[in-house]
Formats: sequence, C-alpha cells, structure tokens
Amino acid sequence: MAQAQTLSREEIETKRAPRSLGRIAWQRFVRNRVAVLSAVFLIVMYLVALFAPVLAPYDPNEVDILNTHARPSREHLLGTDESGRDVLSRVIVGSRASMSVGVIAMVISIAIGSLVGAASGYLGRAVDSVLMRLTDGMMAIPYFFLVLIVVAVFGSSFRNIVIVIGVTSWMVVARIVRSEVLRYRNLEFVQAARAIGASNARILFRHIVPHTVPSIIVAATLGVANAILLESALSYLGLGIQPPQASWGNMLSNSQAYLWENPLLPIYPGLLILFTVLAYNFLGDALRDALDPQYREGNL
Repeated sequence: MAQAQTLSREEIETKRAPRSLGRIAWQRFVRNRVAVLSAVFLIVMYLVALFAPVLAPYDPNEVDILNTHARPSREHLLGTDESGRDVLSRVIVGSRASMSVGVIAMVISIAIGSLVGAASGYLGRAVDSVLMRLTDGMMAIPYFFLVLIVVAVFGSSFRNIVIVIGVTSWMVVARIVRSEVLRYRNLEFVQAARAIGASNARILFRHIVPHTVPSIIVAATLGVANAILLESALSYLGLGIQPPQASWGNMLSNSQAYLWENPLLPIYPGLLILFTVLAYNFLGDALRDALDPQYREGNL
C-alpha cells in the first residue's frame, strides 16, 4: 500500500508541468514583502501623479497672503507655505514633475545604453574599443557636475533636465548590456541562427537582446531612483524645475528659509523623496534576485 502510494506520488511529480521561468521569478518576488510593499507604494504614487489635478483640493499656485504658514487643519490638511499656498496640493502636483523626470530620463538612458552596449558587445574589435573608451571617458567625468554645467548653459526647463539626465546616465546600462551580449553571442542558438543566414541585426535584436531584458529592468529601477534624486538635488540648488511649477525638490529648497517659522514644511517633500528612492532600491534588489537564473536554479 505504501509502495503504491509512493509510486502514485512519483507519477504525479513526473506528470506535473514544469514551472516557467516567469512564474518562478514572480513567486520569488511576491515572497519578498518589502519589495511588494515598495511596488504598491510606487503604483499609488504614480496614480496620484497621473490624477494630480483631480486629487489636489486647491490650486497649487493660489496665493493667500493672509494665511501664510498655517498649521495643519481641516481646511488645509498639511498647512500652507510662505505664500499661503496649500501644501497638500503642491505635494500632489509636485509628484508629477518628480516622478515623470525619473521615468522619462530612465527611458532615454536605457535606449542609449542598450544600443551602445549591444553594438559594442556583438560587433567587437574596433567598434567595441571606440564605444567602450567613450563610455569610460563619460564615466570619468563627475556625473553631477556635468549635469550642473549643461543645465547652467542650456537652462533648467523640464525638457532640458530630462534630456540632460538621460543623456548623461547611460554608461552603466551600456556596460551591463555589453556583458550580457558577450555572454550569449557565441552560444549554440546564436550560431544556429547565423548558420541559416540570419542577418546580424536580426540575430542581435531577435535572439540576443531579449535575454538582456532582466538586467535592463533591474538597471531601470535603480536608474529612476537616481534620476529622482538628481532632479531633487538640482531643484534644491535652484537649477532644477523652477517655481511656480511645483516639484518635491524646489519645495524642499524653498522651505529651508522658513524652517523656524514652519518646521513641518520640509518634512513632507523630504519624506516623499526618501520613501520613493528607497522603494525603487528595494524593488531593484528584489527583481535582481528574482530574475537571476543562478539564484532561481539553486532554489527550485
């Protein structure tokens, strides 16, 4: 009886369909509660940014000089700032600038870095040498000061800030993609595609680049966090998004002059920047573990 029961279990195990890599990665990801909470927090923040005009209880630029530095109340849940503007409304509307800067800049850096890394890793030789020396040269320049110079010369509009951050932050992505392409370009499935006459472009973008997506996803999450921090730092120095348009960075900058009159003023944007960056970092670490093939294989 016990042998029959054992055999039936073995038959069940042999007939059970193997789990896909995507499903394994998802199961590993949802076990990380911190990562799940981080993902939920970021989804909520992007929904707030998307529907900011509807959610903001007041016009974020409406000035009320008779009600400056008001304490939190039913009328103004987070109080008012030095111009009598509702802080909650400015925090909500400011999320649009801060969150969108991170995403758009990340898309630009991922696009440039993926192209440079893929071309460098697949073509090799002279192309690899030129592109990697260019990458090394860009990485040798202090990143923050390079952005400061470009913004100071071309202006600190939203478009310029997004482009500058994206164009100056692709180097890490390029190195990651290059290493992944070098890993896959000589494997059997690539040689088979080359043997049947597939073009280099098809081999690269159809057969190799899709395998780099997990690494790109991890780099993207960390890149968004860095872009948000950089935009906040630029705004804090007065070179970021300019008032009256609200962003968490310029709210933090404006509040430093009124710290004694209203000590709560810098706390709201500061905490949102902190929680958003931490959420992206936790999410990136969890995705790196979940999408790592060796990490999965050792825990099947």
